[in-house]
Amino acid sequence: MSASKRRRPKVEEDEHPDERWMASYMDMVTVLMCMFIVLFAMSSVDAEKFAQLKESLATGFGAEETNTVDTAVGIVVPPDKVDSEEVIEPDAALAAKEVDDLTALQDAIYAGLQEKGLEDAVRFEMDERGLTIRLVSSEMFFAPDLADLTGEAVRVLDTVGPALAPTTYQVSVEGHTAQVRQFADNALDWELSSSRSVNVLRYLVSQGGVVQDRIKAVGYGESRPLTPGLTAAELAQNRRVDIVVLSGQSEDVRSLIPGIVAERNATAGT
Repeated sequence: MSASKRRRPKVEEDEHPDERWMASYMDMVTVLMCMFIVLFAMSSVDAEKFAQLKESLATGFGAEETNTVDTAVGIVVPPDKVDSEEVIEPDAALAAKEVDDLTALQDAIYAGLQEKGLEDAVRFEMDERGLTIRLVSSEMFFAPDLADLTGEAVRVLDTVGPALAPTTYQVSVEGHTAQVRQFADNALDWELSSSRSVNVLRYLVSQGGVVQDRIKAVGYGESRPLTPGLTAAELAQNRRVDIVVLSGQSEDVRSLIPGIVAERNATAGT
């Protein structure tokens, strides 16, 4: 049999159109659909939410006042500080507020003492602990080597107590002595300083209206002198009772108080 006769008959293939273009078409349709969805979403503005955002931004930058509550978290910068390199630290703001409050308390006490002519009987000092109201020279406030309050001490405490009573500060009454004896028995100084601080505390609570839960008495004896005690004047400074209004701020905030006080004193002196 010849080769032509042995050749198998040709199978006719089905004719189908080329459909590869469908993949590109579907991709293009999908992209167009996504684009129209995005455009639709962008064109739908929630007027109420937009107004809230506008009001919140305006309030945060101090442009307008509002009675609504702004729940934004962070530090609000005044408009005049927006372009400034100066940064307002929260600890510094708290420290400045604490100095303002303690200064107001000091001014109130000083004004009351001034009315009685006793402004020179007390010294004020503000540091990282808070405000110290120092009763200088024990002879003015106590009988020699005794813990009994003198009439002068009562007049001073009658001014200090009512000023401290309405505050929420903790108060520490701290007694100090100056050792000039020739023997080594320091117990007398501890007892004397403790008794004097307790008597001041009792008067502030019973007559000054200070809540007893906010006040304590401490006796340091001669362990914390202000001066070397080489002269009679220096010894008089060491014999004292300190009424310390303790700051309730954190340690980081309290550490900034002396710097703020020094800066304000320097500004006031110029």
